[in-house]
Amino acid sequence: MPRAAAEGCSLEYDTVGPESGEPLVVVQGLGDQLTKWADGFPQALAARGFFVIRFDNRDAGLSTSFSEAGAPDPSGSAKQPYRLEDMAADVVAVLDAAGVGRAHLVGASMGGMIAQLVAAGHPHRTLSLTSVMSSTGNPALPPPTPEAVTALTASAPDPADEKAYLDHAAAAARTLGSPAYPYDEAELRATLLSTVHRAHNPGGVQRQLAALLADGDRRARLRRITAPTLVVHGADDPLIPPAAGEDTASTIPGARLLVLPGMGHNLPRELYDRVADAIAQLAATAA
Repeated sequence: MPRAAAEGCSLEYDTVGPESGEPLVVVQGLGDQLTKWADGFPQALAARGFFVIRFDNRDAGLSTSFSEAGAPDPSGSAKQPYRLEDMAADVVAVLDAAGVGRAHLVGASMGGMIAQLVAAGHPHRTLSLTSVMSSTGNPALPPPTPEAVTALTASAPDPADEKAYLDHAAAAARTLGSPAYPYDEAELRATLLSTVHRAHNPGGVQRQLAALLADGDRRARLRRITAPTLVVHGADDPLIPPAAGEDTASTIPGARLLVLPGMGHNLPRELYDRVADAIAQLAATAA
């Protein structure tokens, strides 16, 4: 796969669809790899005329790991190895490497926060923004459920104990997932196994989370966004409650909000076409 050179790191990326399509970059969430949604969402976007670029964020997948930095300081007093703004600059580096000037941005969860910062700080590189199951960082928003916090932060067993690892990871995925669209258990476990075999970087998840938390309230920055914006959120998201999607849409000028009943903190396969259609409709309004 090709790699992009960013400030202090190297980023693994690939593409889906014809290069003649409209460029669209997918920004993944906390700890997720570019292989997320390998079962068809990038293909659904490509079928709607997009040239899809996806990549491993720094400290995830096959991109540079910052393992030498160790675990982040929970007090926040020590200097972290990178900020969320650095991860936004990484998106621009990937576009540069792919030879793309301006692109549609689609980010999920933490990836939505990163995409927001690209749209706010690099408007000349942004055609449109789709922020999925994400937030503004507004401290007044309702918190996640305790079960969702545990699913996100509990230490997983060593993958060398394959059954214990998969039991833990599958339970976490079900806790965060969509009540109207339950996982197929065998397929879920196969996906989790394939993912951990590709790369395993639990320290990277901690450092990414530290960068996310340190970024704080983004609302002042989000008010600067001028690109057409779509905010997609699950009505049953236990990790980032629907109020966060409403806050995002009300903060970004002109943003449209799409709330999907029965969707939790994942994008189920059953909703790929609906979300891809909404992104294509948004893209048609971009200058």
